[in-house]
Amino acid sequence: MKVKIGKDFVWEMSHRLPFHEGPCKNIHGHTYKMTVELIGDVDTNGMVLDYYNVCKIVDPFIAKLDHAFICDDNDTNVIEFLKNQNFKHYIIPNNTTSELMAIYFIEEFASKFKQFNNIDTLILRIYETSDAYAQVSVSLK
Repeated sequence: MKVKIGKDFVWEMSHRLPFHEGPCKNIHGHTYKMTVELIGDVDTNGMVLDYYNVCKIVDPFIAKLDHAFICDDNDTNVIEFLKNQNFKHYIIPNNTTSELMAIYFIEEFASKFKQFNNIDTLILRIYETSDAYAQVSVSLK
């Protein structure tokens, strides 16, 4: 029988959407929440995966994002400003919508969770606000 487990991670991060016609074009921040879910078989210890191991994989990535500005690598004016001011930032190769961040993040984590042979599926949900999210999933088999 397959079991799904989940763990939530919360951090503060800012971004902007240069293409946006509304206020999101401006630099602004969110309290992001990410739910990491794993579907698989229970191991000999009675777990799909120990939450400690989930944190070992996810926490270092979240530490890079927490209180940082996440930025599209094409947003050169903002990148130059961030570097000149020595501000913490994290650059990704696409717009910083919750949809594209979810795709980028799941690609970061998939290879790390593949090491656990009993896990079939990784699901990632990124909340940009308390009531708006993007979700992606990937098979680990």
